[in-house]
Amino acid sequence: MKAHFYLNFPGNTEEAFSFYQKTLGGELGGTMRYSEVPGLPPLSEGDQEKIMHISLQVGNGMLLMGTDLLESMGHKCSAGNNLHISLAPTSRKEADEIFAGLSEGGTVTMPMQEMFWGDYFGSFSDRYGINWMINC
Repeated sequence: MKAHFYLNFPGNTEEAFSFYQKTLGGELGGTMRYSEVPGLPPLSEGDQEKIMHISLQVGNGMLLMGTDLLESMGHKCSAGNNLHISLAPTSRKEADEIFAGLSEGGTVTMPMQEMFWGDYFGSFSDRYGINWMINC
């Protein structure tokens, strides 16, 4: 299983990841804008061009991933919700076991489910306030 870091920004994800790439090197990839996400409510032109997902491969297999949190969708970026640990288990069974174990006593924000990008995904805050994403 791999562990990665998922960063949330208040609208400047693209700028931040350009900075990180300049400083750390690595390859940018997986960029998706909100305009590419199916089934979202109508968004302003500015919000449509914000980053829904981006990744930067750094070092030996580590990924920094990020998104713009959109206030128009009821999200506000603040200390505490600006970082998630993202785990990538190798099977659904492992994903479900990790999710059930780590989320016990915490708050589930999205139960494990099939996602439009083709993965099995869920997220939660554990009983200690740490944010996690499970993406299989």
